[in-house]
Amino acid sequence: MAFALFGAFAAGLMTHSVLDAQAKPAADSPYAAMGQLGRVLALVENEYVDPVDRTKLVNGAIAGMVDDLDPHSSYMPAQEYKDFQDDTEGKFAGIGVEVDIRGDVITVLAPIEGSPAFKAGIKSGDRILAVDGQTIRELGYDKLVRRMRGTPGTHVQVTIARAGHAEPLTLDLVRAEVHMSSVRGRAMAGGVAYVQLKVFQDKSHDEFVNVVAKIRQESKVPITGVLFDLRSNPGGLVDQASAVADEFLSSGTIYTMRHRGQISEQATAHGGGAFVDVPVVVLVNEQSASAAELVAGALQDLGRGTIVGATTFGKGVVQSILDLPGGAGLKLTTARYYTPSGHAVQADGIHPDVTATPLHKPDGGMPIFHESDYEGAMAGEGSKGRDGGVVVTYDTPDAGSPADVLTQDMPEDPRTGRDPVMRIGYEVLLRAMKGTGSGGRP
Repeated sequence: MAFALFGAFAAGLMTHSVLDAQAKPAADSPYAAMGQLGRVLALVENEYVDPVDRTKLVNGAIAGMVDDLDPHSSYMPAQEYKDFQDDTEGKFAGIGVEVDIRGDVITVLAPIEGSPAFKAGIKSGDRILAVDGQTIRELGYDKLVRRMRGTPGTHVQVTIARAGHAEPLTLDLVRAEVHMSSVRGRAMAGGVAYVQLKVFQDKSHDEFVNVVAKIRQESKVPITGVLFDLRSNPGGLVDQASAVADEFLSSGTIYTMRHRGQISEQATAHGGGAFVDVPVVVLVNEQSASAAELVAGALQDLGRGTIVGATTFGKGVVQSILDLPGGAGLKLTTARYYTPSGHAVQADGIHPDVTATPLHKPDGGMPIFHESDYEGAMAGEGSKGRDGGVVVTYDTPDAGSPADVLTQDMPEDPRTGRDPVMRIGYEVLLRAMKGTGSGGRP
């Protein structure tokens, strides 16, 4: 079975099968190449200094073949594939933390409320140094995160560094089943609805609709503007992203996909959404990726949203998820996606209409990576997103801290809060609400 995927999550069934093989001469057949693999496997099994595990060898060979394609294609053995599927459903068994990864640093964005990490007192801004005594340099990011998961009721030790503590802290946690909501929001002053969408997972659109209904119910005045926060949203399910974008659009193309230069899929807005006739400001940063870029690009190109923040990550390729025998799965890059104007997001990103940038980088700030910085990343197509716009600078000791940006309380009036980018976006939105009354740019 094949699924379309943005970011790290699977999506709806694709309209074509990427497994259909065309007849080829014997010499060109992929099965001919298997002879060499079989010979090497036999030699290793018979001649290697110690006995070997055939399953481990074959999995390693497959993983190496796929990993060499690009940073987003990968082979997933059965347990890894199951964990991946749980992620798309917003549930898993583990300690319950949202993390940011840059280089060799894993920073806690937030403990999930009610989770073992939350109950143990893990805080936003804590840096995870080791899990069961093993570091990211020893295990790699994926394995380290996977080590924090496991059977409910089992123990795991997490070593963290915390500001104000000279020595690392080691906490013994008991894993539990964790459910993570992808959407939160509140009514803000001036008839503004603030909605933050953290990842596009299964049922994110339903969560979005429910949060919007709750905001309308709680607001003392009619909602006449939306502050839509996609900062550090890594992407996810394309069908959920398209459905959320549709809530802001009355017509037009949301995105197109192209496979080997040919349009393979196109999504179109249906109208009748929750916010089709109010001004919208979309907050993004360098970690807004993939499906989040798809949504931001659609609202920007169709004149429905002012983009505020920093140029996004720049992941404009789509992965299909394929079921394999034995419970394994294959995540394979199969298409590129484009915004309504035809802009290729890959290796370029979405450029904000209002760039919010700190005057001073904080001491010890983590380096910023984009898609184009990764070894083996697919090249862009040379086209650049929207240039120009307004640059707004701000000065704050917390500038650039992902933990502060994403986990602070949502103030009723962002002009009194600690989040400078939220404040700038809010002010841009208020001006738009007083101006044309549409989603046009300032």
